[in-house]
Amino acid sequence: MIEIEELTRTFGTRTAVDRLTLTIGEGEVFALLGPNGAGKTTTVRMLGCLIGRTSGRAVVAGQRIGDPGADRRIRGLIGLLPEEPGLYPDLTAVQTLDYFGKLHQLPKRVRAERTEELLTRLGLWERRDSKAATYSKGMRQRLAIARALIHDPPVLFLDEPTANLDPEGARAVREFLLQLRAERRTIVLNTHDLAEAERVCDRVGVLRTRLVAVGSPAELRAQLHGSTTRIRLDAVTDPVLAAVRALHPEGVRADGDTITVAVADPVRENPELVAAVVAAGGRVQSVVPVTASLEEVYLELLGEEKAP
Repeated sequence: MIEIEELTRTFGTRTAVDRLTLTIGEGEVFALLGPNGAGKTTTVRMLGCLIGRTSGRAVVAGQRIGDPGADRRIRGLIGLLPEEPGLYPDLTAVQTLDYFGKLHQLPKRVRAERTEELLTRLGLWERRDSKAATYSKGMRQRLAIARALIHDPPVLFLDEPTANLDPEGARAVREFLLQLRAERRTIVLNTHDLAEAERVCDRVGVLRTRLVAVGSPAELRAQLHGSTTRIRLDAVTDPVLAAVRALHPEGVRADGDTITVAVADPVRENPELVAAVVAAGGRVQSVVPVTASLEEVYLELLGEEKAP
């Protein structure tokens, strides 16, 4: 659905996006993660044909950006939520969606059906005749998402959809993102909210001008940390520790009543570990798989990127 090869954008002497190469599949929800100034918004603007590229190529929904007429076609195939909602404050929700539906040349009946459907799904139907100026920040954000979807696009670009929202507003937006994911739309999500990315995205890419790493959250954790199992016992005895180290000569750490073991395949190895501990006289209280959070992985990746 989205193919990017060596995509680059410079502003004067500054490189905002450096030779980005990436493929995002149809129906995939993909998050671009990175600090401010990492190139996330610039990437979305290039893919959405809002700004040109310096070099490289990209294909969005079968259209190559920069080809004659392709930019206009791409704008009709994507929905875009920019950093700021940019709503007309004196228009009601219904008027807003009707206006943008007209821009996409939707028939009146389709505009009305899509407007009711989207405002209902986003919890705004009861306030459909209220002006956008009277909406809370979370409501305005939901209306801006509805605007991006009015023409039922197969591809969505969402730039910080929950930024600066209160917990209730952020939850409403995240729940709707999960609904969109179930519909198998192709979504590119720029976010600083790592928990949000982990919950709603199939894969993430860590960007700092260039692409640092890409994969599912589980794949990135495994690449950096592997898998770890924590076994808590009544007491860690020498025979128990010896039994564990017989299975895993390396990657074993004892701390008080707990043994931590680095494992390659938890599903296969954890039952073997528990059986060995019990056979050595250990009384197991709990067995817990330990994984790094996406935040820990993200910070470690960016730390490595900064290191000389």
